[in-house]
Amino acid sequence: MPFTIDIRTVNVMRYVVPLREGGSLPAIAEADDGFMYVIKFKGAGQGTKALIAELIGGLLANVLGLKIPELVFAILDTAFGRTEPDEEIQDLLKASTGLNLALHYLSGAVPFDAAVTIIDEELASKVVWLDCFICNVDRTVRNTNMLMWNKELWLIDHGASLYFHHSWQSFLNNPQRPFEQVKDHVLLRYAARLDDVNKLYHTILNDEIIDAIVALIPAEWLMENDSTQTPEEKRRVYAQFLKTRFAASEIFIQQAKHAREAII
Repeated sequence: MPFTIDIRTVNVMRYVVPLREGGSLPAIAEADDGFMYVIKFKGAGQGTKALIAELIGGLLANVLGLKIPELVFAILDTAFGRTEPDEEIQDLLKASTGLNLALHYLSGAVPFDAAVTIIDEELASKVVWLDCFICNVDRTVRNTNMLMWNKELWLIDHGASLYFHHSWQSFLNNPQRPFEQVKDHVLLRYAARLDDVNKLYHTILNDEIIDAIVALIPAEWLMENDSTQTPEEKRRVYAQFLKTRFAASEIFIQQAKHAREAII
């Protein structure tokens, strides 16, 4: 049976509060299913590429057994936000009409603090492996992008991953490259089982799963005025990048191990 992934679609009904910690100004909002979500808007500074990275990174984390709040597609109606008094937010909402991305809001969750919570070696290695794979530059001590909820570690915000796609023409140049920014990873010190995790993940992840994840990128997020490629052609680029990088995972694992040796 072919591998499939289902993502629900919700309609945003009520804007609750902006989350000004992030530069892209996400917000907590209520949807028509009665749940609260953290909405990532396509009209924010990094545009739809940040949503694509969020989608791919989040779904990969889920497939690999890491905890991430449920991802949903979130539709903003054209009338939404007309009564918002803050002009910056109103402009953002107007620019985000249509399909956006959202994560289930974990009420009561607190930011992960490495000085307070110790993560076991296997879990730390899994997170570091994922971030090396998707080139996530945003999991540092300054901004961990992880939460503790119900005494478990949850990953959030992968929008800074796959940063190469902001220079589309060079996106596929050397996808096997090591991930040098891993030296700043908040969990690198504890990631003592990278080889074991690499072997494990090669029994879980495969080309079929990568294709299924990439196929979920909405066509409207792939339509850019500065490109002549079709959405399907762009999906193939993302898929090829991920497949090539996964096949050469030993390269970024060795880089991570060397970086870890330098700090312990």
